[in-house]
Amino acid sequence: MERGCGVWVRVLGSAAGGGSPQWNCGCRVCTAVRVRGGPVRTQSSIAVSADRERWLLINCSPDVRTQIEAAPALHPHGARATPIAAVLLTDAELDHTLGLLLLREARTVLLYATAAVRTTLCDGSGVLRTLERYCAVDWRAVVPGADLPLADGLSCRAFDVPTTKHDRFGLGVDHGRVVGYRLTDERTGGTLVYLPGVQALTAALRTEIAGCRCLLIDGTCWCDDEVPGKTSRDMGHLPVEGRDGSLAQLPSLGVGRAIYVHMNNTNPILLDDTPERRIVEEHGAEVAMDGLEVEV
Repeated sequence: MERGCGVWVRVLGSAAGGGSPQWNCGCRVCTAVRVRGGPVRTQSSIAVSADRERWLLINCSPDVRTQIEAAPALHPHGARATPIAAVLLTDAELDHTLGLLLLREARTVLLYATAAVRTTLCDGSGVLRTLERYCAVDWRAVVPGADLPLADGLSCRAFDVPTTKHDRFGLGVDHGRVVGYRLTDERTGGTLVYLPGVQALTAALRTEIAGCRCLLIDGTCWCDDEVPGKTSRDMGHLPVEGRDGSLAQLPSLGVGRAIYVHMNNTNPILLDDTPERRIVEEHGAEVAMDGLEVEV
């Protein structure tokens, strides 16, 4: 991609937790990926930059080392000279945070997260407490609804994403437990919304999304009963299909480009020759691949 003026986004990982294919799954989608030899997808995260020199990671998956090696723009320029400036978190899920432990060689990890996410990482999963044993962590509070200046003319605003998903650690955190990000290039007005987990497109969320040039949206499950024993909504994810699914609602959001990310290993839109993929594309939406780059 040529250097210019705008916000660059690289999809580091396009699959949900476990990746695709998932190590313990022999569903028809995972089997097809194995038989065909790909495309393999790693766990969900993106990298964002205003100049292709300094990059922000949004979420840090257990696959972060592989993702960095697959992205030349993220390669170091010298000994310990990484272009990765900071990490922003949408939540405290393991598939979005375990990669922080792989950044332990850093002198300091600059980490943007809500108070609720920080509490979970400290008192629940313990990821942050463990990382702090290896390197300094500079935590910057993310407050939903407040504008946050970043680097090189880039700013963002986190917004609360309501969820009834089971509170695995029983900490009782609520506000800021899950957030999305609206990133803006203050030079050009280009806007990107990153929303890898959403249970319902409420009126408040629609306001945050409206008019963005590019929307990276939760594509976890095609249908609500796709995963045996639990529904997509039980897991905190709005399914793609159906009268009230995300695909049917996309036209009313007024976004320039809609791209599905965070697909579960069972989701048939992962395969390029399925009826479900064709339906998504006929509606003008896209399905992300690892390595997809977009300029906003």
